[in-house]
Amino acid sequence: MGYSIAVDAMGGDHAPEAPVEGALTALGAFDDLTVTLLGDTAVIEKVLEGKEYNRDRLHILHTTQVVENEERSPADAIRRKKDSSMAVAMRMVREKKADGMVSAGNTGALLAGATLLVGRIPGILRPALSIALPTGERPTLVLDVGANMDCKPAYLVQFAQMSSIYYRAQYGVDSPRVGLLNVGAEGGKGNALTKEVYPMLREETALNFAGNVEARDLFAGAVEIAVCDGFAGNILLKTVEGAAGFILSLMKETISQSVKGKIGGLMLKPDLRDMKHKLDPSSVGGTPLLGVDGAVIKAHGNSKAAAMANAIGQCRRFLQSGVNEDIQKNIEIH
Repeated sequence: MGYSIAVDAMGGDHAPEAPVEGALTALGAFDDLTVTLLGDTAVIEKVLEGKEYNRDRLHILHTTQVVENEERSPADAIRRKKDSSMAVAMRMVREKKADGMVSAGNTGALLAGATLLVGRIPGILRPALSIALPTGERPTLVLDVGANMDCKPAYLVQFAQMSSIYYRAQYGVDSPRVGLLNVGAEGGKGNALTKEVYPMLREETALNFAGNVEARDLFAGAVEIAVCDGFAGNILLKTVEGAAGFILSLMKETISQSVKGKIGGLMLKPDLRDMKHKLDPSSVGGTPLLGVDGAVIKAHGNSKAAAMANAIGQCRRFLQSGVNEDIQKNIEIH
């Protein structure tokens, strides 16, 4: 079986080079893949100049508009810019002209477009944006990280259900532990939302609910999945990104301050490179918008070619796993 994936070639900080080159890398890695690059044909073809590729597996679909990162209203932009690379890719998924799509573009527009243009899986109350934190042997999946700033308890229950199905398919863990992101481990801790949803999660027999989990314990592998509202999740995500960048820059600055540090830095260079890779969100590639009736993968806005290739591979694995079909069969409406 082959997989057809639409790639937003105009989205992201390093577009169009990163999406185009990432697509070529992915095509070289997977024989069962066909990619359609969406964007300005002339711009895309310029990036492809001098590169070898199979024209039967790589197609270009011309679009005339781009959803910019600085859009004042991302939701409005996806409505107005109907011929943008992002919007057309989503319509391809809805109309079954593509099995899935990948974009490193405007997150708000992607979230709005996925709901408006692709649609939700029947029974799903709200889609959730997930992020895989690089923790230990397997990542810790956190959701929601920005799609739903205000959540009802039933949303979080469905986030837990969907992410458990996804984690089993993606990482082979039969019963992933689900934690409720909170300010303390005790069951009575938190705000009105977490206090109400805690007993609801505990009563879900299909979930391996591990109780409350604090943010500091996520990197120790306390749980495989942490659920929260999009407000808390987005703050967590941005804090992790900022802290990782600060730690790496501080280490670099400290090492360069003395001869001893420079010598030690040279000896540790391979290990530091491995550490940087583990902390880099692009090492995971992209993460799916769970609950959408199609494979919609959000790549990091700063993704370069390797990260985009990983995101396309992630989309392919998502399609292989049949996660959406399992969600539709097993979801419970509260």
